[in-house]
Amino acid sequence: MLTIDRISIRAPLARVFEVAADIERWPRILAHYRWVRFLERDAAGGGGGATGGVVEMAAWRPFGPVRYPAWWVSRMTVDHAAGEIRYRHERGITRGMDVVWRVVARGPGTDVTVEHRWSGPPWPLVGGWIARGLIGPVFVHGIASRTLAGIKRHLERT
Repeated sequence: MLTIDRISIRAPLARVFEVAADIERWPRILAHYRWVRFLERDAAGGGGGATGGVVEMAAWRPFGPVRYPAWWVSRMTVDHAAGEIRYRHERGITRGMDVVWRVVARGPGTDVTVEHRWSGPPWPLVGGWIARGLIGPVFVHGIASRTLAGIKRHLERT
């Protein structure tokens, strides 16, 4: 399964990267996030602050008036030099999923691409189909596209 979501944001790269990496703040700026918390933090090399760690995230995937809960635990790695934030899902139905956020300056603004790759749940015969036909396009894209749109609204408003 591969899903790719992209957005252009009229804000400087440094500010976009800061908001994208500050995941604990997401529930305050993104209505579909239920909670985000670090279960374990990796210390930054000599600079203070976090460069990632193990994070628990929960979001709503709306279907009209009905909201379906989604939950996962990932190892997060923040690479400022590469302009990337990476996640490896360790718990939840999406265990084994690899996610990379790429943040790139483009003209007066910033382009953000979020790529999710996953072979699917370990269910014989149907795992790959479920990943490609349901989980990727409906849940992963549904949440990632809302996340990018919400970050764009937040940054372009402030």
